[in-house]
Amino acid sequence: MNLQALKNELLSEYPYRIELHAHTSPASSCSEITPQELVATYKGLVYDAVVITNHFLYQSDGRDKEDYINEFLKDFEEAQAIGEEQGVTIYLGAEIRFTENNNDYLIFGVNKELLWEIYDLLPNGIENFRKRYAMPESVFVQAHPKRNGMQPVDPALLDGIEVFNMHPNHNSRVGIAAMYAKEHHISIVTAGSDFHHRNQNHEGVSSLRSAVLPKDSFELAKLLKSGDYLLEIGRNNIIIP
Repeated sequence: MNLQALKNELLSEYPYRIELHAHTSPASSCSEITPQELVATYKGLVYDAVVITNHFLYQSDGRDKEDYINEFLKDFEEAQAIGEEQGVTIYLGAEIRFTENNNDYLIFGVNKELLWEIYDLLPNGIENFRKRYAMPESVFVQAHPKRNGMQPVDPALLDGIEVFNMHPNHNSRVGIAAMYAKEHHISIVTAGSDFHHRNQNHEGVSSLRSAVLPKDSFELAKLLKSGDYLLEIGRNNIIIP
């Protein structure tokens, strides 16, 4: 079998395409993309699913916790409803940040109840969080760990790392991140477009390809733990993580 035939066979065996890192507005203030635009964009790219990983931050200004979480979920709920009509599955994720530094962490396998508990732990740092709060049905991944401004983290505190962050305005040093994952025997490796902006051609520049389409965020976490997936970069290049 030649390489092209092997590639075609892999694509056939792993037909479902899932975006693992995308932001919407207004839940993420840095995003320009409405829930409607997100669904329309990824439907146009023939994606099967998108994880909305909006920024989930501690509100030090005294903002009401319940109001904040409900507002955080509104974009997801809107996109999910539109996705059901358009044939695009929308999963809930979160990109959290502890108040100790600017590191970001993606959580796959999350719901409102988990967000409620996670929120109160954000001021206490990652080490305290990971030692005190078990999330057996979730996956905890450091986003873009080699980007400027990121601080080193004990690999034992992570389930995985986002090796391939494809945001066009940041250098995430994906080669160095890939070596880091190998050196530290990090089994879960992800890729994400980190989609935020219009007219920058970075929508859907990466995907997870799977043999089955998870029904919800927790099944997606289970899939990541299984390792039975491929990564696709540039809508053409296949990576076996």
